[in-house]
Amino acid sequence: MMSRRMRCGSVGVLLALLVVMPAQSAVAEAGPPAPGPGSELVPGVPPGPHQPWQVDTPDQMLPPRVYTPSAQEDAVEPRDAPAETDALIEYVPLSEAVAGKSVTCSKLTGPYQRQVERWLKLKVDGKQSARDCAAIRAFQTKEGIKPNTGFAGPVTWARMQLMSAKKKPNAAGKCPVRSYRVACVDLTRQLTWVQKGKKVLWGPVPMRSGRAGYRTRTGWFKVYWKHKSHWSTLYNTPMPYSQFFSGGEAFHAIYGSIYDPNGSYGCVNLRLADARSLWNVTKTGDHVYVWGRRAGT
Repeated sequence: MMSRRMRCGSVGVLLALLVVMPAQSAVAEAGPPAPGPGSELVPGVPPGPHQPWQVDTPDQMLPPRVYTPSAQEDAVEPRDAPAETDALIEYVPLSEAVAGKSVTCSKLTGPYQRQVERWLKLKVDGKQSARDCAAIRAFQTKEGIKPNTGFAGPVTWARMQLMSAKKKPNAAGKCPVRSYRVACVDLTRQLTWVQKGKKVLWGPVPMRSGRAGYRTRTGWFKVYWKHKSHWSTLYNTPMPYSQFFSGGEAFHAIYGSIYDPNGSYGCVNLRLADARSLWNVTKTGDHVYVWGRRAGT
């Protein structure tokens, strides 16, 4: 059996299979999702005509074969992400995704209901109400989150987390302050940034860590290998701007949504633009500190 430290991958294919079903198919009415991000949620907005659903770039499961890339190899930049890859598309119950525009205001209690209620200064009871829905919809509309049905899903909560942490991500002091660069990975809030001393050099940005059973390892690590155009040896697919810090676990971009509620198989997934930017900030030998726990794992 493969040990846990060797695992790192993606579940995007399963998600895609759940979503690409005809809108006219008979779908049983779904009840409120269970608390936490582990319930079955799918993107609430379908892709354009004749466009496939974006599938995540699978992670590296095994530690990579380390070598020194040639100058010619390093000169090749990974391809850009397809348009709308980073759009703020909320994950909703399958019944609402199929219903599409007929859902004007979700009556379902979202997996982050309490957190969203608290952030919006609403009555915190963990139950969706008409007032809750109106307030959540107003926030979603302002931030460009679609569909803006008032469902308290992972994208809405992630956006709130990022906004709260934007000016001072290490306000709680969870990431150790050192005289050298430290890449901070907050699994609880699903945020990452780079700091040197108390100064934030980069970020914070949203990210996606390991799913249940494949949690991203916590503790101190070092970036031991950087490979700009890395390819997964198991899936023969790209892992752009990979920076490995613990076995097969790495920072890397994905060509899909980092808000997928299922999570990765251990890697720290980033949006392509963020991974490209981080590539120019961190160096081989830089420290990485990982702490906390992703909800639902």
